[in-house]
Amino acid sequence: MKRSSVKTKAAFLAFSTFFLGGAFLSGIAEARVHGANSTTVAMENHDDKSHDDYHYGNSGRHGRKHEHQEKYRDDNINSAVLNNNNKDANNIKNRIDEILHPKNHSLPNEKDLMAPIDFDDIQILGRPMATQQQCVDYLLRSNPYPNISVSPQDLVAYYYEEGELEGVRPDVAFVQALKETGFFRYGGTVTPDQNNYCGLGTTSATVKGAYFATARMGVRAHIQHLLAYASLREPSEPIVDPRFELVREKFGGETFGTWIDLNGRWAVPGYTYGQSIMEMFGQLFQGK
Repeated sequence: MKRSSVKTKAAFLAFSTFFLGGAFLSGIAEARVHGANSTTVAMENHDDKSHDDYHYGNSGRHGRKHEHQEKYRDDNINSAVLNNNNKDANNIKNRIDEILHPKNHSLPNEKDLMAPIDFDDIQILGRPMATQQQCVDYLLRSNPYPNISVSPQDLVAYYYEEGELEGVRPDVAFVQALKETGFFRYGGTVTPDQNNYCGLGTTSATVKGAYFATARMGVRAHIQHLLAYASLREPSEPIVDPRFELVREKFGGETFGTWIDLNGRWAVPGYTYGQSIMEMFGQLFQGK
């Protein structure tokens, strides 16, 4: 009886060992398969990995090789990210320094851009002789409340900016605008809402002439119209003067380079049109 019991126990232990060992080995195998599948899925999600990576994930030696390659690549990526972050940080720091401590770029003095005062110079093209402030003061002495859509300072600045672009004397052009509009009192055919400062297209008492959306566009058209008379070159900016081509077609290759040349052309009959502009220009400097 005792021997039978011992044999039974031995048989039970052998069976248990066989069963548990098989389950254990099966678990290991399943785990390996699962791990291999995980590796495969991971590789499928990375387009930059080669097919050999699957190979590396299914064997111990190749798996370790794969791990080293992955670590090397990750280290390189981390290093690149760190370098980029450092560059971005430096760029931001430099930009902040530029804002907080701007460099002093020396701008040319307005008087350095001006020509010497010479009342015998009656050319349309050239540099200004008067400052912007002198132009503003001349306007406000005659009319403290000009009927314009921008400030006197802004309007004068437009003349200087547009005049510089085209090489037209902006101070005399501004004086011409004062003559044409009655120091921006208007009262004639042209009205303030047209932003038309030189009577462009106003051919009779019933023809109001051109309209311009902004004060700057009105100034640009004025400067371009002067350029059409005084030069054969094209404007630097797109043409907004509706009569620019008309002047070129009418006079062909002929140019009219002085303010006196505008007599009977810009204004009809306008026998002393240019002389009156130059007389007003002289008054600008005399405080009258």
